[in-house]
Amino acid sequence: MDDSKKILIPIAVALLAVILWASTFVVKEWETAIKLRLGEIVGSDYEPGLHFKVPLLNNILTFDQRIQTLDSRPERFLTIEKKDVIVDSYAKWRINNAAQFFRSTGGDSARTARLLSERINTSLRDEFGKRTIQEVVSEDRMELMKLLTKAVDAQAAELGVEVVDVRVKKIDLPPEVSESVYNRMRAERERVARDLRAKGSEAAERIRADADRQRTVILADAYREAEETRGRGDGKAAEIFAAAFEQDPEFFAFYRSLTAYRTALGAGDTTLVLAPDSDFFKFFNQQYSTPR
Repeated sequence: MDDSKKILIPIAVALLAVILWASTFVVKEWETAIKLRLGEIVGSDYEPGLHFKVPLLNNILTFDQRIQTLDSRPERFLTIEKKDVIVDSYAKWRINNAAQFFRSTGGDSARTARLLSERINTSLRDEFGKRTIQEVVSEDRMELMKLLTKAVDAQAAELGVEVVDVRVKKIDLPPEVSESVYNRMRAERERVARDLRAKGSEAAERIRADADRQRTVILADAYREAEETRGRGDGKAAEIFAAAFEQDPEFFAFYRSLTAYRTALGAGDTTLVLAPDSDFFKFFNQQYSTPR
């Protein structure tokens, strides 16, 4: 083999390697790709692996097929009550049709974000326009996000992307709406408080009236029982007095007179004007009339 052939063989091998390298392209596991021929799409959605193309004639564009996050800036929407709310949301999306994605967005990520944001805002505006403020901040919020995801995904199909999830991070009220809502909430709480106070006053009056009734009944029963006891005591005392009087009438009369003397004369500065021969001094007169 002459020297010229020795030189041509490595050159031919190198040229073949360059042609082979230029005729293949690799799609990674997280990518999707489209094949262009003079700007026209001739192949799309290639599986991960090694694929072939025509050098110089075909152009290959690859796109990240992993789930991506679109974090939108807070937007203001109107509820069914014509009240403004400021909504902060984000969406999870991925490319599911590389050819349609390229036709709609040109593969431009900024344009994709803008088009998706427009569709998300349109769906948010529609859904919030059907609900009150209370509904969008209550448990219905989960159902709201499911509906949003479904609606945005349907609109995003024309972009060649799939919207996996739409989430509302935060819902705020503008200052002027917040004040109005707080005033209404305060008025509602005050109304509830007045109702509770009125019910409490009614219950207190009912309890107080029942207690007064029971007090009156108890006092009446106690007075009746006391009078009955007193009557029985007076009757027993009269019976005892009568029995004592029958045993010794003179002594009993004397004892009663002493009791009368103690009561009348032991009351302090008391002056009695009585005749000397009054029955009150009967026992004194008897004492002085007794011979010495």
